[in-house]
Amino acid sequence: MAFPPSPDRAQPLAIARWLEIVALFVVVIVLVGGITRLTESGLSITEWNVATGVLPPLNEAEWRAEFAKYQATPEYRLEASLGGMSLTDFKFIFFWEWFHRLLARLVGVVYAVPLVWFWAKGAIPAGYKGRLLALLALGGLQGLFGWLMVQSGLVGDMTDVSHFRLSLHLLTALLLLGALAWTARDMRVLAREPDSKAAPLTRAAGGVAIILFFQLLLGAWVAGLNAGHAAYDWPLMNGRLVPEVGFERGFWWTLTHDPFLLHFLHRWWAWVAVGALIYLARRVRKDHRRASIEVHSAFGLMILLGIATVLSEVNLWLAAAHQLTGALLVIAAARAMHADGLQQQKRMLGEDA
Repeated sequence: MAFPPSPDRAQPLAIARWLEIVALFVVVIVLVGGITRLTESGLSITEWNVATGVLPPLNEAEWRAEFAKYQATPEYRLEASLGGMSLTDFKFIFFWEWFHRLLARLVGVVYAVPLVWFWAKGAIPAGYKGRLLALLALGGLQGLFGWLMVQSGLVGDMTDVSHFRLSLHLLTALLLLGALAWTARDMRVLAREPDSKAAPLTRAAGGVAIILFFQLLLGAWVAGLNAGHAAYDWPLMNGRLVPEVGFERGFWWTLTHDPFLLHFLHRWWAWVAVGALIYLARRVRKDHRRASIEVHSAFGLMILLGIATVLSEVNLWLAAAHQLTGALLVIAAARAMHADGLQQQKRMLGEDA
């Protein structure tokens, strides 16, 4: 029997802690997803078996059967086979894709099971059931986008997944991460102030979110097109401030496909994003100094790791750390935007008084 929400049974602090744990899992998934991409492991598993896919191959025959499926893919036929790939090599790339999928299943359980429990106990505060269900749906949608992304690399002569589908998969994960962080903050405020309302997204924070979205989108396209390899120097690109770009195939195709142009845009739009994040951090630093520090720390580290990734010729662990810091930046930005919303609420209450 499910109890209706009641202030006496509501457990906003417990829900906040649960959502923060789920957010931590999502951060780990984003990191492992980055490693999966960087090691060219994403197409090593050619099927999506929700139940039976939990276990990896358990004997030599099963491993050879999985390897045979991969050998039929265009990535293997046109790329991986040229350098020679042994079964041991295949096991390495299989592990990262399998681990990434296992974590995705695990986060689904970590979210869904406590949600059912909180719901049954009537512990979800009034007005938040719909949001928590929306987060569950968003997580499921993100998994679906992941499989559609993999499918895009298994057809025709594709040796990589579609960078559009990759960006959809990654950005949905980051949206979920930001929403988890935001809702957790709402719950913590509610635990301290039972009469409080959900923080609104201010116009200023919305503008910062749009700017940050474009930077994350450019980063996803750079990753999907392997455009990080377009230049290994900084701040110049192959000795030039502005790279040579041809628009023979049209402006929009070049804007969305040319690795040199996208690398260039990702480098320099980053500074627009930095300016916006500094503005956000300054707006909240008086009453929410910790949120301000988190934003500055996250974007500072991300810039340093981005430059180091370029100069290292896309070192695996530096590139993975760069993506990890991107996820942490989303959390920091969401927390600061939430703080900005709280400040707006406070000002409006003061005016009404």
